[in-house]
Amino acid sequence: MINKRWFVYILECEDKSLYTGHSFNVAERFAAHCTGKGAKYTKSHRPLKILYTEEYGTKIEAIKRERQIKGWSRKKKLEFIKKMEKKILRKFAAG
Repeated sequence: MINKRWFVYILECEDKSLYTGHSFNVAERFAAHCTGKGAKYTKSHRPLKILYTEEYGTKIEAIKRERQIKGWSRKKKLEFIKKMEKKILRKFAAG
């Protein structure tokens, strides 16, 4: 059996709202959201871009993390994304 990698992702929508979800194929799921087939929320809040992704080894881990992030305020989510972007940039600058 092939192990699937699971991801948690945060999308920015047209109205600047944020949507958090999980999937084993973020690109495919984003495309579904964009066509109104991804989730009830994104049918009425059209997604513009993927702001953030995290990888997990199991679906259960991804769902737990998704629930945690969904419990955060918008401000905390944006601060977290900004912090992670800076961390990635430092890693590439050092490498």
